[in-house]
Amino acid sequence: MDPDRFRQATPEDARALLDVERAAGIAALGHIFPPGMYPFPADEVLATWNAALTEPGVRVLVLDDDAEPGRLACFVAYDSRLLRHLAVHPSRWGTGLARAAMDAAVAQMQDPRLWCLADNDQAIGFYEHLGWRRTGRTQAAEYPPFPDEVEMVLPRD
Repeated sequence: MDPDRFRQATPEDARALLDVERAAGIAALGHIFPPGMYPFPADEVLATWNAALTEPGVRVLVLDDDAEPGRLACFVAYDSRLLRHLAVHPSRWGTGLARAAMDAAVAQMQDPRLWCLADNDQAIGFYEHLGWRRTGRTQAAEYPPFPDEVEMVLPRD
């Protein structure tokens, strides 16, 4: 996939970012955040996107979904060292978009790091396949039930 298809998100994309994050989160993380017990924190996530989209040094790249006008197919948010968030709409899983978004981000980063939910086996497997390694550091996630996150780093050869 051509990385030039990604565009820099604008504050007008905040709601679409929320929509992709919600769809991907519910599809992939229901075993960690059971929806009946922990409803998706839409207001908090939207506030986080609004802040990130105006924070100096943070880049948010998005890919518009050709199949669904007005929807995003995927996004990646990062700064110079931290890959903050990566998500692909579930309808586009398995199409290579996650790797393309990751490649676009890490090309701009120095000493890339990320935090991933420890029980998100699909994401951890994806990152490890791309060469990311666990550092051994953990922290609690920001949303209830506050599951563990593991830090990962991408070694540069």
